Amino acid sequence: MVVSRSLRHISVQIVDDDRGCTLVTASSCCGELNAKGGGGGNVKAAGAVGKLIAGKALKASVESVVFDRGGYLYHGRVKALAEAAREGGLKF
Repeated sequence: MVVSRSLRHISVQIVDDDRGCTLVTASSCCGELNAKGGGGGNVKAAGAVGKLIAGKALKASVESVVFDRGGYLYHGRVKALAEAAREGGLKF
Protein backbone atom coordinates (compact mmCIF):
# COMPACT_ATOMS: atom_id res chain seq x y z
CA MET A 1 0.00 0.00 0.00
CA VAL A 2 1.72 3.13 -1.26
CA VAL A 3 0.70 6.55 0.07
CA SER A 4 1.21 9.78 -1.84
CA ARG A 5 0.14 13.21 -0.68
CA SER A 6 0.18 16.79 -1.89
CA LEU A 7 -0.98 20.02 -0.32
CA ARG A 8 -4.51 19.50 -1.64
CA HIS A 9 -5.03 15.73 -1.86
CA ILE A 10 -3.94 12.33 -0.60
CA SER A 11 -3.98 9.11 -2.60
CA VAL A 12 -3.16 5.47 -1.98
CA GLN A 13 -2.56 2.46 -4.22
CA ILE A 14 -2.30 -1.21 -3.46
CA VAL A 15 0.35 -2.64 -5.75
CA ASP A 16 1.26 -6.24 -6.50
CA ASP A 17 5.05 -6.14 -6.79
CA ASP A 18 5.30 -9.68 -8.17
CA ARG A 19 3.05 -8.97 -11.16
CA GLY A 20 3.94 -5.28 -11.39
CA CYS A 21 0.39 -3.96 -11.42
CA THR A 22 -1.91 -1.81 -9.34
CA LEU A 23 -4.78 -3.75 -7.78
CA VAL A 24 -6.88 -0.93 -6.30
CA THR A 25 -6.54 2.80 -5.84
CA ALA A 26 -8.32 5.57 -3.96
CA SER A 27 -7.81 9.31 -3.75
CA SER A 28 -9.35 12.34 -2.10
CA CYS A 29 -9.88 13.85 -5.54
CA CYS A 30 -11.93 10.91 -6.86
CA GLY A 31 -15.59 11.34 -7.64
CA GLU A 32 -16.77 8.94 -4.94
CA LEU A 33 -15.53 11.14 -2.09
CA ASN A 34 -16.24 14.51 -3.70
CA ALA A 35 -19.90 13.54 -4.17
CA LYS A 36 -20.14 12.92 -0.42
CA GLY A 37 -18.24 16.08 0.48
CA GLY A 38 -15.26 14.13 1.80
CA GLY A 39 -12.63 15.29 -0.68
CA GLY A 40 -9.73 17.59 -0.02
CA GLY A 41 -6.40 17.56 1.73
CA ASN A 42 -7.34 17.45 5.40
CA VAL A 43 -7.29 14.71 8.03
CA LYS A 44 -11.00 14.00 7.59
CA ALA A 45 -10.50 13.36 3.87
CA ALA A 46 -7.52 11.11 4.60
CA GLY A 47 -9.67 9.01 6.92
CA ALA A 48 -12.33 8.71 4.22
CA VAL A 49 -9.68 7.58 1.72
CA GLY A 50 -8.46 4.96 4.21
CA LYS A 51 -11.95 3.54 4.62
CA LEU A 52 -12.49 3.57 0.86
CA ILE A 53 -9.24 1.73 0.08
CA ALA A 54 -9.96 -0.87 2.76
CA GLY A 55 -13.37 -1.59 1.24
CA LYS A 56 -11.98 -1.83 -2.28
CA ALA A 57 -9.12 -4.06 -1.14
CA LEU A 58 -11.39 -6.49 0.66
CA LYS A 59 -13.58 -6.73 -2.45
CA ALA A 60 -10.43 -7.58 -4.43
CA SER A 61 -9.55 -10.31 -1.87
CA VAL A 62 -6.60 -8.40 -0.41
CA GLU A 63 -6.50 -8.63 3.38
CA SER A 64 -2.85 -8.02 4.26
CA VAL A 65 -0.54 -5.32 2.88
CA VAL A 66 2.81 -3.68 3.55
CA PHE A 67 2.42 0.01 4.39
CA ASP A 68 4.76 2.29 2.40
CA ARG A 69 4.36 5.86 3.62
CA GLY A 70 6.75 7.13 0.95
CA GLY A 71 9.08 8.89 3.36
CA TYR A 72 6.31 10.98 4.89
CA LEU A 73 6.21 11.22 8.67
CA TYR A 74 3.66 9.00 10.37
CA HIS A 75 1.38 11.71 11.70
CA GLY A 76 -1.52 13.84 10.54
CA ARG A 77 -3.05 12.74 7.26
CA VAL A 78 -0.83 9.68 6.80
CA LYS A 79 -1.67 8.42 10.27
CA ALA A 80 -5.41 9.07 9.76
CA LEU A 81 -5.36 7.14 6.48
CA ALA A 82 -3.53 4.19 8.07
CA GLU A 83 -5.82 4.01 11.10
CA ALA A 84 -8.95 4.18 8.95
CA ALA A 85 -7.63 1.41 6.68
CA ARG A 86 -6.95 -0.77 9.75
CA GLU A 87 -10.46 -0.08 11.05
CA GLY A 88 -11.79 -1.04 7.61
CA GLY A 89 -10.20 -4.47 7.87
CA LEU A 90 -6.74 -4.25 6.29
CA LYS A 91 -3.87 -5.82 8.19
CA PHE A 92 -0.40 -4.25 8.28
